[in-house]
Amino acid sequence: MPLLALLVLILAAAACGTAPPGPPGSSETSGPSGPPAYVPPPKPPPTLPPPPPPLAPGKRDHEKLRVPHSASGRYTVVRGEAPARPGRGKVIRYLVEVEDGLPFDPRSFADEVHRTLNDIRGWGRFRRVDRPPVRLRVALSSPRLTDRECKPLRTGGELSCWNGRRSIINALRWAKGVRQYGDDLDAYRHYVISHEVGHGLGHRHRPCPGPGRLAPVMTQQSKSLGRCRPNPWPFPHRRPGDDRP
Repeated sequence: MPLLALLVLILAAAACGTAPPGPPGSSETSGPSGPPAYVPPPKPPPTLPPPPPPLAPGKRDHEKLRVPHSASGRYTVVRGEAPARPGRGKVIRYLVEVEDGLPFDPRSFADEVHRTLNDIRGWGRFRRVDRPPVRLRVALSSPRLTDRECKPLRTGGELSCWNGRRSIINALRWAKGVRQYGDDLDAYRHYVISHEVGHGLGHRHRPCPGPGRLAPVMTQQSKSLGRCRPNPWPFPHRRPGDDRP
């Protein structure tokens, strides 16, 4: 097609509002005028919640926990330190040990011991360290190691004890509790820590003072409450601020 004729054809098409034909062999077609159709963005992939942290043996899983009668027979000191709570009175240095081979997280056990000892209702103010010198040690032990460490006391694979340098906490009791405390395993754990550390501080056993009264923490509550009510604390009626500096 001559160049002049092609130019005339283009000008005529522009005047009529139509597009010139595409080059031969083109597959393009003219679509309807207006904005392009809305295409929704792709949905993001669903996010799964993070897995829950492993449960520390407590009320919810203690029935399923299997504590071996015998583990390694060797203690490992739980590393790290934790400060004493604010307040008045001397700070007692102590450390925590866990027998190797027990089904408990050592840090979780140490944290629970520290919370118990530094509770306002507890014996006082305790600083956890991981090296001597210390006033006492709190050691989580299999029933067999408990029997060995507590001699000449007879623990029968069930009781805990103070052996002159360690508060020996029987892992079976730590996992299962006792009937006297029912399902309140947390309260029983507070009790057994408070009781055995109480021996380490020089306190002796005390009887039930009367029917319906709170048992002193130095009563042998793992054996029997007598006619008392369970109590895990040395000073159960103390409230926050009672020993403020």
